[in-house]
Amino acid sequence: MKPLAGAPVRALLMLVLCCFMGGCAGSLFKTEVAPPTMYLLSIAPPPAAAASGSVREADPPFDLAVLKPRVRAGLDTDRIAALYPDRRLDYFADARWSGPLDEVIQDLVVQSFHSRAGLTNVSGDASAFASAYWLEIEVADFQAEYADGGSPPNVHVHFLARIGSSGERRIIARFEASARQPAAANRLSAIVDAYDRAANEALMQIAASCAAALASDSKP
Repeated sequence: MKPLAGAPVRALLMLVLCCFMGGCAGSLFKTEVAPPTMYLLSIAPPPAAAASGSVREADPPFDLAVLKPRVRAGLDTDRIAALYPDRRLDYFADARWSGPLDEVIQDLVVQSFHSRAGLTNVSGDASAFASAYWLEIEVADFQAEYADGGSPPNVHVHFLARIGSSGERRIIARFEASARQPAAANRLSAIVDAYDRAANEALMQIAASCAAALASDSKP
């Protein structure tokens, strides 16, 4: 049987068509979207006098485990939250914290306590049962709050905390810390700076309350 003269042509056309469609599919699924920018919060260094040792608490260091914080629904993410006047919670586009908020806050607490005398033996909750005391924080607020559409937001940080004794399984004290810091401008770098200042202010309150509670509990 004599082969059809058009068969090779059709085969060639099918090959070209497949290559063309493959190229189109590749371009359709290829994305040029840039990855989100990650922002890192950090603890401000202690005052020069405290850092040099001229101002020190008299109490000895305590063994304290910082448990993984509990985070309010809607804030339990690595996204940076914004709250609008109509109570609508949203997130800044293309921006993330360096990790989930519970991990970020836990790391900040440990850093903050390491800079204070009397609160240097502090670690994450991996050693909770080996530590004499534990601290648990609930993150009630951690968002940039807009009063109107045009003004820069105020960052609101609000922590609820309780400290307890591991051996006696009792609550020693309950306290809270709150801070509000205005953003200098309505741009993300200025808003993150306000987050940094508000978190530092609230954590200073937590550290002071913890030191006082532990010092009081250790007295005979």
